[in-house]
Amino acid sequence: MKFGVLVFPGSNCDHDCYHVIKHVLKEDVDFIWHKEERLLDYDCIIIPGGFSFGDYLRPGAISKFSPIMKEVIRFGKEGGLILGICNGFQILLESGIVQGTMMKNRSLRFICKDVYIRIEDSNTPFTNQMKRGDIIKIPIAHADGNYFADEETIRDIEENHQIVFRYSTSNGEIIDEANPNGSLQNIAGICNKEGNILGMMPHPERCSEKILGNDSGLMIFKSILKWTEGKR
Repeated sequence: MKFGVLVFPGSNCDHDCYHVIKHVLKEDVDFIWHKEERLLDYDCIIIPGGFSFGDYLRPGAISKFSPIMKEVIRFGKEGGLILGICNGFQILLESGIVQGTMMKNRSLRFICKDVYIRIEDSNTPFTNQMKRGDIIKIPIAHADGNYFADEETIRDIEENHQIVFRYSTSNGEIIDEANPNGSLQNIAGICNKEGNILGMMPHPERCSEKILGNDSGLMIFKSILKWTEGKR
């Protein structure tokens, strides 16, 4: 399987994603500079976390104009797998690839800690190695992770089963105390209607090796591999 990891000025999780794909999963992967104007033969594109263009204006607001994003949008429309992590999720939102927007955390502070998320849909390319209702421990690190959308959009993504992850307690309770940033309905990750594009605020690449004390994030990457194998 062939992965591509986008790199913008200010990306800081690109090498983490590359490491998981190349050295943990032993799969083929390239870095893709944001000024590239075409994609090669990739199976999955990862838009990593960081502070692309310094988060000036809004996180992802400048990145969406990078030349590579036209190709990324085309790739997604043609059914290619795209995983946007943290700033990558923000870029997907700013580009209109998935619905909604991100606001400042309700605390108005940068948050970096482990949280729990509940799997809301296991029938996606990114979660098929887990079960609906499973709870995983995973890190977050963001200042603008407060997911927001209007009532019609929320109703739409619920009806289309696009909510993939919600912040929860360790027991799977979806309560406000388990919500680190104020996201509507504790939303931590959503996919597009077709299900081939996922945006998530937590960082699975930061918990994909046992040496780090937690490898639950690896299941997301393994799900991508399994899904792609089933399509060949």
